Amino acid sequence: MANLNPVKALKAWEKSLHQKYNTDFSTPENRRKAQFYIDWLDHAVLRRRWTNEEEIVPGVWRSNHPTEERFREISKRGISTILNLRGTPQRPIYVQEVMLCQELGLKLIDVPMSARAAPRKDTLANLIDVFRKIERPFLMHCKSGADRTGLASAIYLMEIEGKSLSDASKMLSPRYLHFRQSKTGVLDRVLEAYAPFEGKKSFEEWARDDYEPQQVA
Repeated sequence: MANLNPVKALKAWEKSLHQKYNTDFSTPENRRKAQFYIDWLDHAVLRRRWTNEEEIVPGVWRSNHPTEERFREISKRGISTILNLRGTPQRPIYVQEVMLCQELGLKLIDVPMSARAAPRKDTLANLIDVFRKIERPFLMHCKSGADRTGLASAIYLMEIEGKSLSDASKMLSPRYLHFRQSKTGVLDRVLEAYAPFEGKKSFEEWARDDYEPQQVA
């Protein structure tokens, strides 16, 4: 019998785990499976012990994906809106977020982004439009709070707060566990592509008129 490729075998095992525990919260058994998915397959067990939450300007917070306990604490602090940058897959982590926001009276806004691919032009336009309309206080998050949240925070500082690209770029930093040497470095290259236009066009104008995702991929 031929030996299985170890990488393929590991991926197949991971896929089977995701399929087994990707359930809803409709029964006690399903809740148990869903919580396992959240804790171990989505790594919430790590986020229970550590968060990179920070208030970047008054009333605007960035963070890794809050745990259930932190959602409740966030609500008590008066934060009224959650901006989810992870997308809306029907997986336990997102289902739980929707349930918690409904229970706690938090407004949930979804702007799906990728951590390892340059954002599409319409994604950037949508994000900036949301930033212009969203009410403070709000919290934005992805999974780790490092990459998508870092880029979104930089864009917020430039477009809404009028900060320089140099200042805004600090939002993509090892301080938040963002490392440009990895595949997520594509998000740094988005800001670098804008650099020659700073002072001539706003980031929003550049993203609309000049930005080409494939050029920074």
